[in-house]
Amino acid sequence: MTKKTILTLVKTVVPLLLGVYLIWVFFAGMTEEAKLLFYKAIREANYFWIVISMILGFIAFISRAYRWKYVLEPLGYKTKFWNRYHAVMIGYIMNLTIPRAGEASRSAMLYRSDGIPFTSSFGTIIAERAVDLVVLVSIACLTAFLGYADFLEIKSQIELKFSRVGSNSTETFTLKMIVYIFILVIGFVFSYFIVFKRNFRLRVLNFSKDILKGLLSIFKLKQPFAYLFFTLIIWGSYVAMFAVPFLSLEQTSSIAFPGILLAFIAGSLGIMFTNGGIGTFPLLVGLVVAFYIGKDYPDDAQAIGNALGMLLWVSQTIVMIVLGLISLILLPKNYTKEDEPINVSRE
Repeated sequence: MTKKTILTLVKTVVPLLLGVYLIWVFFAGMTEEAKLLFYKAIREANYFWIVISMILGFIAFISRAYRWKYVLEPLGYKTKFWNRYHAVMIGYIMNLTIPRAGEASRSAMLYRSDGIPFTSSFGTIIAERAVDLVVLVSIACLTAFLGYADFLEIKSQIELKFSRVGSNSTETFTLKMIVYIFILVIGFVFSYFIVFKRNFRLRVLNFSKDILKGLLSIFKLKQPFAYLFFTLIIWGSYVAMFAVPFLSLEQTSSIAFPGILLAFIAGSLGIMFTNGGIGTFPLLVGLVVAFYIGKDYPDDAQAIGNALGMLLWVSQTIVMIVLGLISLILLPKNYTKEDEPINVSRE
């Protein structure tokens, strides 16, 4: 088994195991009465709003594919919309298996369909992620401003939920030392290859130049307002996609918008830690929702919060899997590794 294979297995299996463990925590934390109420809420939810949420998710995916063309054009590339869309959806489905693998998959799929060099399109995706991060941080800041007291209290609850040992414990100290040593070893090995291996150094320099070229494309947009417009459509759809299912349960239908935004930020953080947010997304969203309905439904808050978190996660995961599989089938394979990367210009 090669080192690359082992690394891929670690990147895939560790987050997946964490997600499975958190799913166990998700159900183990509920009493039998709470589980009955949880399943009852799932059965009796108004699925009209869940379907609307799924449609809004599709609109976000379509908009993301359309926005991509605006950063590819400054590099001299024109691509077919449906090829970009299929690449985006395949990227989403890859993220469900290997965290953060979707970006590389998108570039690989666009090369397969349109012959766009991998490093060039990958740079545009990095630029796209930077823009999206700015938007997400802005939403988080707005959320913290609108509900600062609630933000602090929920933050404390999340830290309490996930902290197993004290910050001064021997276990935590040992874990930190292992992480630091690992980082130092990786840094040393990388520095050695950069200094003493000319071919490796040239490959890194060429790769970095292509990535930088893609990043700088964001500042060379021919239609910056169109790019901004689709960015707002994407994130507006994401927030609406998340907010609409709150109407599917009577207990959550009256939660104020700042509370919904806090749950949205918690769910977004959850997606970063495990494959597609398995375990973390419904757990964190459920915790925030339970906080807001706890006063009106003290005995039911946890079960209802968990039910809504699970409805949100399952519905959107189904959409990504179904659309991703369809895209895997429909994406044309016009180019292979043997083909020279070329500047494609066709509509």
